[in-house]
Amino acid sequence: MRVVHVHRIRGIGGSERHLLTLLPALRGHGVEPLFVGLDDLASDPEPFYRALDAEHVRLACPRDLDPALAWRLRRELRRLRPALVHTHLVHADLYGALAAGRTPLVSTKHNDDRFRLGPFRYVERGLARRAARLIAISESLRRFCVDRVGLPSAKVEVVHYGLDALPEPWGDAGALTLPDDARVLLCVSRLAPQKGVDVAIRALARVREQEPRAVLVVLGEGQERSRLEALAGEGVYLPGRVGDVAAWYRRAEVLVHPARWEGFGLALLEAMLAGTPVVATRVSAAPEIVEAGTTGLLVPADDPAALADAVASLLADPARASALGAAGLDRARRQFSVARMAERTAAVYAASSAER
Repeated sequence: MRVVHVHRIRGIGGSERHLLTLLPALRGHGVEPLFVGLDDLASDPEPFYRALDAEHVRLACPRDLDPALAWRLRRELRRLRPALVHTHLVHADLYGALAAGRTPLVSTKHNDDRFRLGPFRYVERGLARRAARLIAISESLRRFCVDRVGLPSAKVEVVHYGLDALPEPWGDAGALTLPDDARVLLCVSRLAPQKGVDVAIRALARVREQEPRAVLVVLGEGQERSRLEALAGEGVYLPGRVGDVAAWYRRAEVLVHPARWEGFGLALLEAMLAGTPVVATRVSAAPEIVEAGTTGLLVPADDPAALADAVASLLADPARASALGAAGLDRARRQFSVARMAERTAAVYAASSAER
């Protein structure tokens, strides 16, 4: 079965990492994966294509709305002649629905962004009628799509992200010099209000009252950089994106994930694969990934004191932190493997094609 995936590419985030892992894995299930990228040239799509293991086509997508893009995508789909088109996120959903013609569509929902609850939800409901199946990357996201966005329950299936290993480096770990005795708290996140990095920064001051060697390293970029830099006090480092994230997961004593909402939270799974214990907020999909008290700790959102107390408890008890990390690694391997993700995705394709 030839399946063309469509996604707007701005860099490598969670959904892009998902595609880099999923597409090669689908070949073992009778799927020939191809990719059409809608490139935002104002960003940096090149690292994604260097890592992509699939035949691909690149179409420029400099604007959110571009009627000519739908025509160009339709031309490419006619040339590629897929049995199914699989779209990811808003831009691909819209242009894919316009361009796919009679070809069956599958759409993956990767996040529970709050804009989906506004007027756009009516557009999304219309696009859902065109799709044969909708994939949600967590049960929490499935409930959000059905109960709050209004998508048809019968069409929405859950396929969790899967990973078997930490990200391969595309560069170095960054030129960041920390004190030799630093105890690293790591946050891997876009610098956006959704991610709650401001909460982690506020929590660090409280953590350092108990453990002055604690530092917070935040890997990521985004629109909140200026505000977060102004908020950051002693012990906070914001080096931006680095080419070797895995090195930081292995160096960190705790992953801090203070998101206010989250479709899945790939950083949680990456930390578990590194054997690094997690302290995350009890929101959205986090309780599906982190087994509270067994593979990590969960705290309320927007509560710097609770976050700080949980982190400090692990820094004060390395044996417990190590046990949580080991349990997380075991859970990641059992529940969130690439093979399991690919098998479930291929089953969605088979069901979609059978309904033609």
